[in-house]
Amino acid sequence: MSAAGGGRGCGSPVPQRAPWSLVAATAAFCLVSATSVWTAGAAPMSREEKQKLGNQVLEMFDHAYGNYMEHAYPADELMPLTCRGRVRGQEPSRGDVDDALGKFSLTLIDSLDTLVVLNKTKEFEEAVRKVLRDVNLDNDVVVSVFETNIRVLGGLLGGHSLAIMLKEKGEYMQWYNDELLQMAKQLGYKLLPAFNTTSGLPYPRINLKFGIRKPEARTGTETDTCTACAGTLILEFAALSRFTGATIFEEYARKALDFLWEKRQRSSNLVGVTINIHTGDWVRKDSGVGAGIDSYYEYLLKAYVLLGDDSFLERFNTHYDAIMRYISQPPLLLDVHIHKPMLNARTWMDALLAFFPGLQVLKGDIRPAIETHEMLYQVIKKHNFLPEAFTTDFRVHWAQHPLRPEFAESTYFLYKATGDPYYLEVGKTLIENLNKYARVPCGFAAMKDVRTGSHEDRMDSFFLAEMFKYLYLLFADKEDIIFDIEDYIFTTEAHLLPLWLSTTNQNISKKNTTSEYTELDDSNFDWTCPNTQILFPNDPLYAQSIREPLKNVVDKSCPRGIIRVREESFRSGAKPPLRARDFMATNPEHLEILKKMGAASSIDAEDGLRFMQEMIELSSQQQKEQQLPPRAVQIVSHPFFGRVVLTAGPAQFGLDLSKHKETRGFVASSKPYNGCSELTNPEAVMGKIALIQRGQCMFAEKARNIQNAGAIGGIVIDDNEGSSSDTAPLFQMAGDGKDTDDIQIPMLFLFSKEGSIILDAIREYEEVEVLLSDKAKDRDPDLETEELPSSENDSQNQSAEQIVSSSQEVGLVDQESPEESSPNSHPESSSPADTDIAAGVSPSEQNSNPTENHETTSLDGECTDLDNQLQEQSETEEDSNPNVSWGKKGQPIDAILADWNEDIEAFEMMEKDEL
Repeated sequence: MSAAGGGRGCGSPVPQRAPWSLVAATAAFCLVSATSVWTAGAAPMSREEKQKLGNQVLEMFDHAYGNYMEHAYPADELMPLTCRGRVRGQEPSRGDVDDALGKFSLTLIDSLDTLVVLNKTKEFEEAVRKVLRDVNLDNDVVVSVFETNIRVLGGLLGGHSLAIMLKEKGEYMQWYNDELLQMAKQLGYKLLPAFNTTSGLPYPRINLKFGIRKPEARTGTETDTCTACAGTLILEFAALSRFTGATIFEEYARKALDFLWEKRQRSSNLVGVTINIHTGDWVRKDSGVGAGIDSYYEYLLKAYVLLGDDSFLERFNTHYDAIMRYISQPPLLLDVHIHKPMLNARTWMDALLAFFPGLQVLKGDIRPAIETHEMLYQVIKKHNFLPEAFTTDFRVHWAQHPLRPEFAESTYFLYKATGDPYYLEVGKTLIENLNKYARVPCGFAAMKDVRTGSHEDRMDSFFLAEMFKYLYLLFADKEDIIFDIEDYIFTTEAHLLPLWLSTTNQNISKKNTTSEYTELDDSNFDWTCPNTQILFPNDPLYAQSIREPLKNVVDKSCPRGIIRVREESFRSGAKPPLRARDFMATNPEHLEILKKMGAASSIDAEDGLRFMQEMIELSSQQQKEQQLPPRAVQIVSHPFFGRVVLTAGPAQFGLDLSKHKETRGFVASSKPYNGCSELTNPEAVMGKIALIQRGQCMFAEKARNIQNAGAIGGIVIDDNEGSSSDTAPLFQMAGDGKDTDDIQIPMLFLFSKEGSIILDAIREYEEVEVLLSDKAKDRDPDLETEELPSSENDSQNQSAEQIVSSSQEVGLVDQESPEESSPNSHPESSSPADTDIAAGVSPSEQNSNPTENHETTSLDGECTDLDNQLQEQSETEEDSNPNVSWGKKGQPIDAILADWNEDIEAFEMMEKDEL
């Protein structure tokens, strides 16, 4: 966040009922003052290089925004691989991801205040006119209340905030008369029916035209919502109330926050991931700082900053104390159970927690922010981007990366707090990776698999709303921005709300429920902002000294278990707990240990829960390892030059591309196109890669026919029109049940959408050359340079030369949960005559690549198995749930399993959980 500049010294206390000017000034002064402390460590970056990088960010934004306006507007989002707009209902459903789309030109609204931050005031004025002229908020479409609030309502309010600022300056927006605010108010009233629940928590979805529950609405039957979905409303709704004087919006948002606070787990002070909106019961009882909860914590602290209400700060501090006590295991942030907070609930972390170091900067807790940020940066340096989820030994768990901005956000705030030029170098790396691996001719494409560099036809609106804003501000000096950024606070979507709202229209009845339910430790609530001597104790190398031990945490550390090991047990000579990977059903000692788990003490119970979790994950991993890794089809001819990498399914027969050199050649369609009989055009496919349509015969039969015609490889294109790896899990092409050793050429499978990209290229350019490989290869930059026009911007030349991945491999895309994949979109039998045998790969089986194990550096002889080492957590807590007793002796094994049942179900649900 950003706050107003100037004011009290950082060591000065803020009175508990201080005027907002003092609260905001103090918060800002702490952040700004800290930047002057750092004078050593990383080499300082020159003003010229910072300007060059800032200009590069501007060019990148122009590339993304310009292509959206040219190829997609007025659609909600750009599909950068196919250069067209994504319109709800016209593309295959992606499940919950599509709930952000409401046919309201989402990307344009989300980008409004970014245009002003990047000093594109003329473009901003033009964009506002387009929104007022073209955008309709009365569409018959079901949208996410959460996404619509943070992206559309927040975008309209951010646009309004900067429109009135520009109008006051006297040069731009002189015609503006609060039109964006009126649209925001209209949208706010459309969202209010979602709050019609007994708890005050909103329904997760609403129909923009028909609201809730009406037959036409097609929504209103949901029972659950995520904590972040219900708890990330207060900034936008309060700002709408303060701007318009209509108090109802802030009242509804406060009521939802009050209810979540009341339902926290009282002994741990943690909240779960999902909650029943009618009963208030926790549905998902795991707790962390990532997906499902993240912005709830963010908005508690920022609501205090924006609104000056002490109860929000008290609640945040209470939660933060619990987070640092249970979830924070530096540099990791690991989910735990709200009733058993000493027991970790996951063996992996999700990418959304990357925002947390930035929030810790605002809190003033710099050391853990530096630690977690550095750990995340090491993961990025290994994979080029932050995967959607990664394990505690830093292997990929979910391989997608939809160009999320949270890490850039934390990088900006850490630089703002420390002034350490190291974070400028981090930002430079982010810029280089985006241009090298994600940039495509029509924008920037999300990564389907960070291990391979394959693309997804997706460029979310938050990429323009947040990524370019934070990156530009990272390199900008104060004079580079046409207004004072310290006068505004960032929402979770990086929209800007003015801090003067704290003193405007304060007619909201406030119910402080904080002290009703907990005794607060006064030491937990510092009404002072930590001064620079505390943050950096007379040591300009302070941040560097924290980062240094983490430099090799990803590549040069032994994999380790995440469950906290009891230090005192090992000191007393006790054996380490039984691990799932070591269990043998024929070993009587192991069976005896299993019987005792949960029957003697809470310590044994913890071992038992861990053992069951490991068994589930071990079984899942064994299933995954039976799947072949994905393959790549990379278009390398003019004008693609390797920019476009298509996700391809492997075959269980033919040349293994992971063991042999890639196959490169021009493509040609076979005749007959289905490849089910001897080819009539062998001269056309001789020495080329044959294109064949799926259906009417076995895959192996197709392969033999094109091989006999002299083809050097084959690509089978799905005959189910519209099928796409965006919405359907890939599968392996199986053999025909016979010996397939005679097939010596590589065979790959493309869904219809990916195949059409090659077919369209043939129609336009005739000669199309592709590369079939296990990993996309470096392009020939010399050839591309000859084709590219000269550019005035050196960084633009470099970006053009490195468009998309120079080290890409197509991976399994849909590593989301089944909810994100339409069950009807997988064309397992596209026609009665289709007798192809497809070895199905379910979404849950796509969570990891068997080859990823080779990425983990082996350090045999250099470090010992950390599973058998001490970990620094020495205390063990009894279960805080009074209804469960783990201390009973002689408990039968059936009872033990019954007690474990709830946790096992939670583990299984987490395995399917989507980000």
